[in-house]
Amino acid sequence: MADDPYAALGVSRTATEAELKKAYRKIAKADHPDLTDDKAAHDRFKAASAAYDLLKDPDQRARFDRGEIDAQGQERPQRRYYRDFSEAQGNPYRGEANYGDFSDVFADLFGDGAAASGRGGFGQSWQSGGRGGARSFDMRGQDHRYTLEVDFLTAARGGTTRITLPDGNVLDVTIPAGTRDGQTIRLRGKGGAGMGNGAAGDALLSVTVADDPDWRRDGDDVVTTLPISLDEAVLGAKVEAETLDGPVMLTVPAGASSGRKLRLRGRGLKGADGRRGDHYVELRVAMPPVVDDDLAEFIRGWRAKNAYDPRADRERGGR
Repeated sequence: MADDPYAALGVSRTATEAELKKAYRKIAKADHPDLTDDKAAHDRFKAASAAYDLLKDPDQRARFDRGEIDAQGQERPQRRYYRDFSEAQGNPYRGEANYGDFSDVFADLFGDGAAASGRGGFGQSWQSGGRGGARSFDMRGQDHRYTLEVDFLTAARGGTTRITLPDGNVLDVTIPAGTRDGQTIRLRGKGGAGMGNGAAGDALLSVTVADDPDWRRDGDDVVTTLPISLDEAVLGAKVEAETLDGPVMLTVPAGASSGRKLRLRGRGLKGADGRRGDHYVELRVAMPPVVDDDLAEFIRGWRAKNAYDPRADRERGGR
């Protein structure tokens, strides 16, 4: 992901939520791995997906804009100096000695308001037990990033997949319906352990959607290929077609050719706005495994009276 998620989406920092969504969809339509084999396009799409995942969350976007987290959602350390802490107004410890060799380190880590409030930036805090007393500090654990591959239908329909983290913990991860390649799933509290009373970090799973030989994705639409017999193509028929919601009966019109697409509205993938795309079923006429004498003789007789040239339009077009 680019260091600047706004640049990855090609928008300004003042972009509205609608503008973010529009920019992401534009990139997805041009650079989605289902649409091109260009590796650079794949990288642009992954960067845009990660950027949109960060910026579509108002809280995360605000934290990034304030410099509290980086483009990967990681906490960004805020460097401050002990001088700022010691000179702050109302500092109850000003003038006191016996901080030992750790005072500058604590001040650099936790900022000038840490002693007064007991809290530092990003969930950090430190406490003093009085002059010469013991000290402790709290720090949120680090976020850990992993890559998770899921099959196409699980990503499309939604479901669960079981993973084992490096620490040996086994988790059942919920995959939302319509999950995209490059999308991030956050598992709160499953990252690095915190220090003191600090909360654990999160595990961030970057999803890779595996290719499927029978399904193709086009934005929020899906495309499948349905073989039909010669007689079904000529005479028309009702045939069963598989969808994300299960099998349906599909009407094949008489005279259907290979490559013709039949549209099933609202049977596609769930989009970011909650609405579903469409499912396009592409017909492919499959010849019988054996062309027997009866069929061959019939076709010869039919061709003698009804021959036509399916390539005539190509020739007239000069292609």
